Amino acid sequence: MSRKIRVLVVDDSAVVRQVVTQTLSSDPGIEVIGAALDPVFALEKMKTNWPDVIVLDLEMPRMDGLTFLRRIMAERPTPVVICSSLVDRGAKTSFDALAAGAVSLVAKPKVGVRQFLQDESESLVAAIRAAAGARLRHGPAPLPRPKLTLDDLPAGPRLAASTDLTRVVAIGTSTGGTQALEAVLTALPEEVPGIVVVQHMPSGFTDMFARRLDGLSSIRVREAKHGDRVEPGLALIAPGGRHLQLTRDGRGYFVGVVDGPLINRHKPSVDVLFRSVARMAGGNALGIIMTGMGDDGALGLKEMRDAGASTIAEAEETCVVFGMPKEAIQRGAVDNVLPLHDIAASLVSWSRAPLSQA
Repeated sequence: MSRKIRVLVVDDSAVVRQVVTQTLSSDPGIEVIGAALDPVFALEKMKTNWPDVIVLDLEMPRMDGLTFLRRIMAERPTPVVICSSLVDRGAKTSFDALAAGAVSLVAKPKVGVRQFLQDESESLVAAIRAAAGARLRHGPAPLPRPKLTLDDLPAGPRLAASTDLTRVVAIGTSTGGTQALEAVLTALPEEVPGIVVVQHMPSGFTDMFARRLDGLSSIRVREAKHGDRVEPGLALIAPGGRHLQLTRDGRGYFVGVVDGPLINRHKPSVDVLFRSVARMAGGNALGIIMTGMGDDGALGLKEMRDAGASTIAEAEETCVVFGMPKEAIQRGAVDNVLPLHDIAASLVSWSRAPLSQA
């Protein structure tokens, strides 16, 4: 029998510590090895019993969660699941936690916490299991790769990016995806087709994420709004809590931002986006599925490939969680499996090829 996942809960709320401990302990594959009311107590416990995963609040006395997270990642990188009321409000601190290395976020309400955590027990257990399998970067982050230009690729017909509205790129990702998307989008030149993105994120968080990427990238990046036009050199990111769909008319591609039920336990869902791209763009599309737990996007990517689209999955060696790409590969949905650092170049190369060969 495999060893249980050892979890430490760090939260100044006695109710949260109790409910999270009870919830996780009910899973036969998880063992809660301790609970601490702040990071100072947590560090004492960790001297003798280091956890596999940490469930961490952000607002605590003596040392805040973000400071603790950065210290852990510098000394001994360990998967961390943020469980905080700040997440629900889209606070910058939550975004900084992802940038510092947190694996995933769970939005904790200010009131009704006990009932919420009990209702979301399945999601919390899934987050712990995904975190336990996450691959974390050890040591300093690598230097950013230089931005690609079309001249970096072999000679061939050049995409007229300012006028070509026939192509579209669809990207889906989840756990670890904030860093993966940053790696891909910041490496792209302006001369790329329009991009539509689903990143599993809580409501109120994606606008800040999009604005950060916009400031780092040569392309424009923004949170999608219903009716936005998909334009070359622009990436539209699905708002948290809403599905994103591709539509089209005689003028080109547009996006629909719609409500609806959770699909594969997610809203936005990658499958919802990919299925709409398969139907609206067919062989004029490129689908990319990257790091994430579960199987959201695998079915939709298969539909894209069956409709003639080109498809890419991130390789296992660079995924934080090799769940979504693995499922897509197993279902025969993938043309090429590439490490993260090669995806941007492949996207640009696809954008230059004649559509009949794209």
